[in-house]
Amino acid sequence: MIQARDISKSFDRLEVLRGVDLDVRKGEILTIVGASGAGKTTLLQILGTLERPDSGSVSFQGTSLFTLGDKALARFRNRHIGFVFQFHQLLPEFTMLENVAMPALIGGERRSEAMRRAAELIDYLGLASRASHRPAQLSGGERQRAAVARALINNPGVILADEPSGSLDSTNRQELYDLFFRLRDERSQTFVIVTHDETLASRSDRVIHIADGRIV
Repeated sequence: MIQARDISKSFDRLEVLRGVDLDVRKGEILTIVGASGAGKTTLLQILGTLERPDSGSVSFQGTSLFTLGDKALARFRNRHIGFVFQFHQLLPEFTMLENVAMPALIGGERRSEAMRRAAELIDYLGLASRASHRPAQLSGGERQRAAVARALINNPGVILADEPSGSLDSTNRQELYDLFFRLRDERSQTFVIVTHDETLASRSDRVIHIADGRIV
């Protein structure tokens, strides 16, 4: 599904990634682990087209991503890649339903259709009774599940998650992991997850270790 080849990235004089090669297979949960500063998040951001590499290439289902201009790349990202962040990044002024629908609305979908599909996803994740609540009225686990629903709204090929359980207690962490595996099993959803959590890494289909900007 995704092929990254010879990815290098520096910030000023700091070399963060050094010739990384990585393949992501459809329907797998792949975790990337390593010490802080190893380059995990930078690699995830490049896979998600949030950063451009200094050199190397990323191909997504046959599309060479970094040959695209910025506007075309933004459209591709909106349609094909979902994101889950450590602190959910829900917009506080909008309800859960509106937050989940946001990527579809940005992508130009009719509001009625975007809201309908968002409601279906919220129901699928067991949050229907909370759909009209704003983020401040939700628990940490509910906010992160809403973030997963938002990531799913455009039926992305892959969901990229950066420390998705980092702000959760042990119970909500377990529920989030169970949700990821349910989505893999029921929807063949692909995940690439940066994590320090050994429990999640041990349950994943494949683990990639990164150190000093290289896969080891």
